[in-house]
Amino acid sequence: MNLHTQWLTLLWMFACGGILGIAFDSYRVVSGQFRFPRWSIHIFDLLYWLAASLFVFRALYHVNQGELRFYVFLGLFIGVWIYFLFLSVLTERFMVMLIKVVKWFYGVMVRITQLFIITPLLWILRLVKWLLGLIWIVLLFLGRITLSPIWRLVVWVSRPIVKKLRIPDRLARIRDKTIKLWKSWTRWLFKD
Repeated sequence: MNLHTQWLTLLWMFACGGILGIAFDSYRVVSGQFRFPRWSIHIFDLLYWLAASLFVFRALYHVNQGELRFYVFLGLFIGVWIYFLFLSVLTERFMVMLIKVVKWFYGVMVRITQLFIITPLLWILRLVKWLLGLIWIVLLFLGRITLSPIWRLVVWVSRPIVKKLRIPDRLARIRDKTIKLWKSWTRWLFKD
């Protein structure tokens, strides 16, 4: 390996060290902001180090066909060190600002969805419920008017029979449950 390749490898490792620092700070800020479960932090750490290793060895293979020398580690260390001295605070601030922008954008999208999709659907459902209630009231009114004479006749004819025959308890319970169900259904239908 000639001197040019060695210097090129060292510069690439400086860059890789800086990129690893940026990735680590970004990962640290994101995990701090979103508060992942404790058990998942270990998995994310492992994934970070696997990705970092693959990235470094891919860059090393690109520069000098994967020859591992002392100056490779020296370049990585110096790149990370320079990054943490000068750029770490800027990266953290940028990531916090980026997360705030993403959260704001998400909130705006949720609000727009609620305003233009969910609220109109709720109004349409209320309108349909109101129309069904109105139709039901009209049907009940028309039914009372048309069936009132027949119902009075049925009550008049069956009154002596009902007085002579006592309603069994089972039928009385069924009648009471039916009345209770009817009242709860009409209460639900006409409430706002």
